[in-house]
Amino acid sequence: MREHLPLHLRLAGAAQLSILIASALVPFRLNWKRDLASLPKLHAQMYWTYGGYIVGCIVAFGVGSLFLADELADGTLLARCVCGFVAAFWGVRVALQPVFDAKPYLTAWWLKTGYHTLTVLFAALALVYGFAAACP
Repeated sequence: MREHLPLHLRLAGAAQLSILIASALVPFRLNWKRDLASLPKLHAQMYWTYGGYIVGCIVAFGVGSLFLADELADGTLLARCVCGFVAAFWGVRVALQPVFDAKPYLTAWWLKTGYHTLTVLFAALALVYGFAAACP
């Protein structure tokens, strides 16, 4: 399996960048402009900042995985730590999935399908990076 790890990491990189397509829809589908307007300005600014940090992390994970897959798969302590961090990032996201009350927003079949597809994708990312982190 280790010999195929760079390919899996490249695919994971592409998958993470594709997640950003769905992420770009969130502010519109959840009507952030309207809902955040009722918050104090600092709260809204922090919300957007946190969102930006998450997008930045996903971009870094995706681009790093696409262009540095061989290095991430080489089993060095640094590579394993980076992969462990990415695995934890996606693992926590999967663990939080049941906490989110998304049902009111899943009003069409394609939204439901996308939501569940993202859940599977988050779990797959946690597994790929977890494997890369655990195997020296």
